[in-house]
Amino acid sequence: MAVQWPLVVHGVVTLLVVVSFLCGRWPIFRGTFVEKIHYFITYGAYDYFLRFVVAAFGSRGRNCFLTVENYCCERPNPILQIFYLVILGVTYFIIGKSSFRYIPGFYVSEFHWYTGMLAVGVGVLLFLLTSFSDPGTVTTENVSKYVSAYPYDDIIYMEKECSTCKILKPARSKHCGICNRCVARFDHHCGWMNNCIGEKNTRYFMAFLLWHFLICLYGALVLGLILAGQLKEHKIIYILTAYYGIEHSFSSLSPHVVQWLLGSYNTQILLIMFLAIISLLLAGFFGYHAHLCLTNTTTNETFKWQDYISWKRKLNEAKASAAALKAGIQTLNEEAKAPESKWRAFFRRSPLQNDDVIVKNNLYDQGLISNICEIIFPLSQRKSFFHRKST
Repeated sequence: MAVQWPLVVHGVVTLLVVVSFLCGRWPIFRGTFVEKIHYFITYGAYDYFLRFVVAAFGSRGRNCFLTVENYCCERPNPILQIFYLVILGVTYFIIGKSSFRYIPGFYVSEFHWYTGMLAVGVGVLLFLLTSFSDPGTVTTENVSKYVSAYPYDDIIYMEKECSTCKILKPARSKHCGICNRCVARFDHHCGWMNNCIGEKNTRYFMAFLLWHFLICLYGALVLGLILAGQLKEHKIIYILTAYYGIEHSFSSLSPHVVQWLLGSYNTQILLIMFLAIISLLLAGFFGYHAHLCLTNTTTNETFKWQDYISWKRKLNEAKASAAALKAGIQTLNEEAKAPESKWRAFFRRSPLQNDDVIVKNNLYDQGLISNICEIIFPLSQRKSFFHRKST
C-alpha cells in the first residue's frame, strides 16, 4: 500500500495544477483556491523567482535572466521543439523498455509492435510539416492577391499598412513580432513548432493535434490491455477468490487488484495516467481549434472580436447614460404637470436600459463545408488565387 500514496498524490497534484492553469479564470472558480493557484502559476511564480534572482545574484543576474527569457520567448528558437522530441523519445523508450516484453500477450498481438512505431513516425512527420512549412507569408509579390482573397469587413479589419513590413496588410493577416513577417489568416505563433500557424499550415497543425490525441489514447489503451492480460495470465482473480476467499464482485476485488497492479506494474500505471492527462489536454485544445475552423475564425480574431464587443458595449452604455441624463434634465425643466400613475411609472422603460444587441457579424464564415475546404485547401493554393487582382 506504500506505493499507492505517492501515485495518488501525484495524480491529484497534476490534475489540480492542470485545472488551475487552464480553468482558473472561469467564473465558477472566482474567489477560490483554484483562481489563486492560476494567478500564482501565471504571474506570482515569475515575480517571486525574479525577486529571488535579484536577491541572490544582483542586477547582473536579473539582466542575464531577462536576456535568456527574451531569447526563449521573444525570438525564434528550437527549445520547445527539442523538448517535444525529448518527451516523445523518452516516453516511447520507457514504454518499450517496460512493456514491449509483454507483447504479444493475452489481449495484445505482436501487430502493435509495428503500429506503435508507425504512429510515432506519422506524429513526427506532422510535427516537421507544421514546423517547417510556410504559414502563408505575405510579401510584395502576393499582397495584392491576398487583399483580393480576404476582403476587409470594416469592423475588426480595415485597410492599413504594416508599420514594419511597409506593405498593405490584407484582412485576417497579422505581423508576427517573433518571426518578423506578416502572415495571412494568422492564428497564433506556436512555440512548440517554432513557427506561426496561418493560412497554409493550419491543416497540418490540426492534423498534428488530432493525431497526437489518438496516439496518447492508443498508448493508454494498449497499456491497459497489457495489464488486463497480465491479470489473466497470472490468474489473479482466481487466486483472490479461491485461495483468499474474497467475494467475486467488483467492489471486493478492485482494491486487491489495484494493490497488486501498483506493486508489480507501477511504471505502466504512471504511463497510463500521463498519457490520459495529455490526451485530455490535446482533446480540449483540438476541440477549441476545431470550433474555430468550423466557424472560420482564428485565435487572433477571437481576441479582436472580444475587444470590439467590449468597446461596443461600453459605447452603448455611455449613450444610454447620456440619454438618461438628458431625460432627467428635461424632467426638471418641465413645468409642473399632473402626477404620473404609480403603475405607469413602474412599468416605464428606464433610459438606462439598452435594447441594442451586439451581433458578431463574421464576414468570413461561409458555411460548414466551405470553411472546412478553406482549411484543407487554402485559398492561396487554388488556381483562382493566381488570377486575382487587387481591387
